[in-house]
Amino acid sequence: MRIVNRTSTLAAVSLAALTAGAALLGAGSAQASSFAIRAGQSAEGLGLSYAGGASGGIGLGSMAWNPATITMFPGRNSQFNATYILPQAEFEPLDPLTIGTSARFGVSPSSGDVGLDGAFVPASYSNWQLTDRLFVGLTSGAPFGLRSKPEIQNFGGQIYGRSSTVRTITVAPTVGYRLTDWLSIGAALQIQYFKTDLKQALTPAAGSPNTILRGDDIAVGYRLGFTVNPWQGGSIGVGYRSSIRHTLEGEFIAPARLNALIGEGDNPIRASLNLPDSITVGFSQVINPQLQVHLGAEWTNWSRFRRIPIVLESVGRPFTSLNFEYDDSWYFSAGVEYAVTPALTVRGGVGYELSAVNDRVRTVRISDNDRLWLSAGIGYQATEKLRLDVSYAHLFVKDAPVFLNPTSGNPSFNPQVPVVYNAVAKPSIDIVSASLTYRWDNPAVAIAAPIVTKY
Repeated sequence: MRIVNRTSTLAAVSLAALTAGAALLGAGSAQASSFAIRAGQSAEGLGLSYAGGASGGIGLGSMAWNPATITMFPGRNSQFNATYILPQAEFEPLDPLTIGTSARFGVSPSSGDVGLDGAFVPASYSNWQLTDRLFVGLTSGAPFGLRSKPEIQNFGGQIYGRSSTVRTITVAPTVGYRLTDWLSIGAALQIQYFKTDLKQALTPAAGSPNTILRGDDIAVGYRLGFTVNPWQGGSIGVGYRSSIRHTLEGEFIAPARLNALIGEGDNPIRASLNLPDSITVGFSQVINPQLQVHLGAEWTNWSRFRRIPIVLESVGRPFTSLNFEYDDSWYFSAGVEYAVTPALTVRGGVGYELSAVNDRVRTVRISDNDRLWLSAGIGYQATEKLRLDVSYAHLFVKDAPVFLNPTSGNPSFNPQVPVVYNAVAKPSIDIVSASLTYRWDNPAVAIAAPIVTKY
């Protein structure tokens, strides 16, 4: 097998490496499939592993999954969430060829920790009951994001990625209406800002400068949902989140002239991508005044996230593409809440996720795989108007191998620059979340409440 040497031309190595670095939107050891953020949406939800998210079981945060759940919270309420997500993963070589290739270029065969110091994720929810049936509100959060950055920048997989950053901010005006005492519907308009920054080494040699691909965009989508209360204390909910199509505008930044089209510095580019749509189903049931149980299932259409052409504005055509080829993902969860006293509630949950990222398409940017969620939390009703919630979750992620070689079929490997990197990460994720929920009106004189409420 021919291995690229230090004298390879800048143009050949950079363009092939850009094609190989397929994970434009990567997140290190993501806490939901690929680069989605589930855990940042609600402290109550985290404690239940998000069971009952679509049926109102996780409090005001349910609005992020099903806008119809806005009708389950009487009066005027606001919730503010802060979540810290700490992923840990390190790619270690799987074979002597990877170790030898890394030694040839004077780099480490290991990546070091790709999660580094983690990230904070905020989210907020507010609703206002206008009549006994009509509710309006607003949600904000970050449904996609996180970052990956190997602790050791000069490592064997550096031409496949040195860092990836995704930032999203989504604001969603929401409306819900109770058609009957047992049926509610809801809708939300999603206004989303998306920004990404991708860096990778220009060459496989130690000390190589970076090429940088970055862009941002604002686009619009929607959420729809309904809830049904078929019996006393029971709630079933279904929520749909639409795909959002972003057309990123930005630049490909080269440290030197690469060819006749790509010069040193900023080269304007654009890239269109479709973020996945999803369907969430939830079930919540009050067993007695102290005990509630919750179930949830979520399907995300990641298989639509496949190839992203990168168009060079100066010529109006793609000069490379980013190739994902993901599968659809599934998430299943169950949770239970117990009121120890009228003010103190304890909760716990378990979930399992089938990842969108499989062994064939995984890259060093995304150490993602199937994972088991275990979570616990407490809620305290400090006053009639103020509630505090704190939760913790640990995610056990399956080993995440990456095979970048001529026979693996990995779409990120480019035979023009056959730098072999076969490695495996052993990811884990810790998450801590806290929220404050405040009711602005006087509960004693509020508009008539829905028949089924969270508390």
